[in-house]
Amino acid sequence: MSYVLQTEGLTKTYKKTKVVDQVSLTVRSGDIYGFVGKNGAGKTTFIRTVLGLTRPSGGTYRFFDGMALNDARRKVGSLIEGPALYRNMTARENIELYATMLQVDKGRSLMLLQTVGLADTGKKRVGDFSLGMKQRLGIAMALVGDPDLLILDEPINGLDPKGIVEIRELLLTLHQQGKTIFLSSHLLGELEKVATRYGIIANGHMVEEITAEELQRVCVARTVIKTNDPLKAAVVASRFLQTGEVTVEGDRLLIAGTLDNIGALTNALFAENIVVSGISSDDNRAEEYFIRKMEEG
Repeated sequence: MSYVLQTEGLTKTYKKTKVVDQVSLTVRSGDIYGFVGKNGAGKTTFIRTVLGLTRPSGGTYRFFDGMALNDARRKVGSLIEGPALYRNMTARENIELYATMLQVDKGRSLMLLQTVGLADTGKKRVGDFSLGMKQRLGIAMALVGDPDLLILDEPINGLDPKGIVEIRELLLTLHQQGKTIFLSSHLLGELEKVATRYGIIANGHMVEEITAEELQRVCVARTVIKTNDPLKAAVVASRFLQTGEVTVEGDRLLIAGTLDNIGALTNALFAENIVVSGISSDDNRAEEYFIRKMEEG
């Protein structure tokens, strides 16, 4: 397995406050890595640190299985806290100027504009672009050096629903083209639609790394039954349903999956003098899982 980014105990301290505290994570080649955390959790500081924009206070990081940092950073494109754009220039002029600064081929500008859906902007000045168009241009500029790893900090923050869909589709297209993407966001529902792996950060601490497949197994739908005797109800339900996937949480009975025979189960509980005071469905979605983990962190 090839790794494009690895950190071990990475720490960044400002005025005795550990904004990033002992963060260890691994981004594999081919990932869309969703870096999940509330605003202020340390996501942007972590990104700025691994990109060399601020010095770490402790720990280590490396790119591409230990490649020399100067060489590795030529293979990394990034967009942090919104793109830096020249408002009085066109999209193509912005890209070509940035390519000149990086000393790379500026002949790819039209192709990059096509990739991000801005090929038809012509002579329109960037100052007249919508926020979503500016974000797409920022991603195009991050792609100027044809990077293997794309690091994007909150690229859909503040966008309207149409802009969010456009950025989501763009990210999936870039992933299909072979890019590894590290994507930070607090918009959990959107991350769930694109990420293949996740890292959850809270108060500067790394809470958990989990794959999309593992998350899907954890976040199964559940049937929730409130009862006056949940322990006895769990025994009856397990026997009736012939399953061991029945757990107790407070006064609630949690049964994995949705039930077609809920009426028959309720009758079985009544027959054992168990009072059922409520029945509901709990999707236990990824968003709820993330929130719970961040609160634990």
